[in-house]
Amino acid sequence: MAGNSRRRGAVRKGGKARTVGSGGQGRQALEGRGPTPKASERTGHPAARKAASAAKRTGGYAAGAPRAGAAGAPRGPGGGSAGRGRAGVKAAKASHEIVAGRNSVVEALRAAVPATTLYVASRIDADDRVREAITVASGRGIPMLECPRAELDRLTDGAVHQGLALQVPPYDYAGLADLIDPESPGVPLVVALDGVTDPRNLGAIVRSVAAFGGHGVLVPERRSVGMSASAWKTSAGAAARIPVAMAGNLTRALQELQRAGFFVVGLDMDGDVELPGLELATDPLVIVVGSEGKGLSRLVRETCDRIVSIPMAGPVESLNAGVATGVALYEVARLRAERR
Repeated sequence: MAGNSRRRGAVRKGGKARTVGSGGQGRQALEGRGPTPKASERTGHPAARKAASAAKRTGGYAAGAPRAGAAGAPRGPGGGSAGRGRAGVKAAKASHEIVAGRNSVVEALRAAVPATTLYVASRIDADDRVREAITVASGRGIPMLECPRAELDRLTDGAVHQGLALQVPPYDYAGLADLIDPESPGVPLVVALDGVTDPRNLGAIVRSVAAFGGHGVLVPERRSVGMSASAWKTSAGAAARIPVAMAGNLTRALQELQRAGFFVVGLDMDGDVELPGLELATDPLVIVVGSEGKGLSRLVRETCDRIVSIPMAGPVESLNAGVATGVALYEVARLRAERR
């Protein structure tokens, strides 16, 4: 051979063997994995964990889990439903109010507070209060759910529940038009709350409205107390007879009542008219009560037709909102009876 062919090792003794083609065996590796998935769809990504947490918070009962009181659900003490559905407990917490503690639960049941479920801890040490709660709930047809104490701790946000908790549905508020019903007997009388945040004050006010011939209570949606189980209990059953309406904007609601023929009077210790001399008592009336500390807000005060004060002989600077409302309602009822 020419060239370097005579040099030792210059020529291969054996040729390269022929190989079979891949036949497209590596085509799948060349195709790629498609578009990049969204962050919320990637396992382990913070966005995916956040989306999963949000789904748990908004989710209802677990699939296939029996609802309390549903057909086929196991029965608990006293004939109510029993179960340990963790998802069901969390869903109840999101949309309902929970009354915790043996005394509170028994008092709420005695006051006929509307309730949807009575939660009883497993292996509870029953006493007279527990037995009464189960008896009353069973008599009223309230479903009962037996659950571990850990679930009750989560349901009540760590409150001292003593093995008992009562689930109360959201209050069904009336509309403003329900307070302007021309067919209501007597001269219309409404109480509006401005910044009152104590539910016991609201319950006492509802009770006074019922006692002195009032037609309803108006509460603002923000910075004010709502009709909770505590307010219902304090009203001693009057909340079942007196409508409570909620207004998105209290000032506009008062102006609408004025257009409907109401006079609006605000209670304040610096009023220009004393309550016994109120000439508007016989007209359709809205009595506005402010908070004990701040009184009436500026816009509400400017909307009132009169600012009325309650004369006091003692050194007390101001009255509790519930007490002041009761005094004002009594005086209005007295003036109306006197001027007939």
